[in-house]
Amino acid sequence: MEFPPFAVTVDIVALTIRDRRLHVLIVERGVEPYAGLWALPGGFVKPDEDLTSAAVRELVEETGIATGPAHLEQLASYGDPGRDPRMRVVSVAYLAFAPDMADPLAGTDAAEAVWHPVDDLPTLAFDHGRILAEGVERARAKLEYTPLATAFVRERFTISELRLVYETVWGTPLHAGNFHRKVLSVPGFVEGTGETTQTGGPRGGPKAKLYRAGDARLLHPALLRPSREEEIR
Repeated sequence: MEFPPFAVTVDIVALTIRDRRLHVLIVERGVEPYAGLWALPGGFVKPDEDLTSAAVRELVEETGIATGPAHLEQLASYGDPGRDPRMRVVSVAYLAFAPDMADPLAGTDAAEAVWHPVDDLPTLAFDHGRILAEGVERARAKLEYTPLATAFVRERFTISELRLVYETVWGTPLHAGNFHRKVLSVPGFVEGTGETTQTGGPRGGPKAKLYRAGDARLLHPALLRPSREEEIR
């Protein structure tokens, strides 16, 4: 053959919110290379499957999470010649979001699988630290221009719950009143259900209105991160 063989893998940056912190799904490698180190879930693409099917399969096999994420998209491709010591491997990374994803159960070549806070991670194998960093930045950016934050909450949610998503993913507190006003000023972002929470706030305040995701695909005007707002000004 004129060209040497190489393999294609998929890696998944699966994000969720737990205890008011952004968490990513990682696995402890049970085999070489990098046995004992933590990595993103993923693996080799089979000859008879497409990339998205491979990503879903690897997520199930390595972590036992059978419930599909609320959102799954391709992040980027990574093909540095030395990224995998076994052979030339090109990886297609995926970004997944979901609310209340189940506790993982390690399988196949993963010794352990856990949800781990993004802001306190151990060293990751391969180039997974770079992949994760770019995945988190993609998530932060998409929350500015798309209604993707609704993938982190239940079907019916309060504006406060939606604000918590933004604060957690962006890593910065937001003014409650300003956020509420901005969300409701974006056409198609959220729509009222006519329902309220069963109880009031923790201090005995009024019951909060419940909303659902609207039909918007892009947010206009965008909800910019505080740092981005300062840059534009």
